[in-house]
Amino acid sequence: MLYLVGLGLSYKSDITVRGLEAVRKCSRVYLEHYTSILMAASQEELEEYYGKEIILADREMVETGSDKILHNAENEDVAFLVVGDPFGATTHTDLVLRAKHSNIPVEIIHNASVMNAAGSCGLQLYNFGQTVSMVFFTDNWRPDSWYDKIWENRKIGLHTLVLLDIKVKEQSIENMARGRLIYEPPRYMSISQCCEQLLEVEENRGTKAYTPDTPAVAISRLGSGSQSFKVGTIKELSEYDAGEPLHSLVILGRQCHDLELEYLLEFTDNREKFTNDVRADQEYFKPAPWVPPTEPADE
Repeated sequence: MLYLVGLGLSYKSDITVRGLEAVRKCSRVYLEHYTSILMAASQEELEEYYGKEIILADREMVETGSDKILHNAENEDVAFLVVGDPFGATTHTDLVLRAKHSNIPVEIIHNASVMNAAGSCGLQLYNFGQTVSMVFFTDNWRPDSWYDKIWENRKIGLHTLVLLDIKVKEQSIENMARGRLIYEPPRYMSISQCCEQLLEVEENRGTKAYTPDTPAVAISRLGSGSQSFKVGTIKELSEYDAGEPLHSLVILGRQCHDLELEYLLEFTDNREKFTNDVRADQEYFKPAPWVPPTEPADE
């Protein structure tokens, strides 16, 4: 059996009882180690808590070396641990398909993830649209395909959850080209950098999917003891120091309910300004009034 086990967001004890029971009976335990990190627990702490040795699974192992993970899983129990929920990344769907194609039974054990815990900022989950990912820009790679998804969300009034890039066990282009297994220090995108990139792309596109004055919510260390929220415009948050990672961002849609706004006002020092920013954004993105078609003139 292959078990995909969600670990939750922060603590070693965030794993479910069912997940813990599964891990403790497995002969091999892998920890996915590139889409997210467990903020308040080290590998050593997890090993002590589970009573099992943990094998770190980087992107290369999961995407191109999954045969190693699935080896003999039809005869023994193997656990694949994922921070958050097992289906928080498409890579994990691919692993399940590979297992099924090899006739390996699979059991999924779910847990909390950023996709549902983001509702703790006060915005209703059913008012969210497509989720997008913001990657680190480089000198010659500045992808902006996510812009159209934000625009689509905004046109129908929905909030957009923006997941911020992390780089763990990544090689520089030079080391990769030379075949040197030298890895860069871990990097975690900040709220301010995400907002700077948002503003850069909007300036280049110029179609105003959002503006510097669009309200947003900065989410820091979601699910941990130091979890915090801060609201402001994208421009204001581009200058905001959100502290230690991990960070996420929500861009508000124009259909911000009064109850949502009331909750968000707990996270600002200037309630009147933020209220005015939200109202102005709602007015700017309000759809044009419907006008009935005119009847064609009789000839």
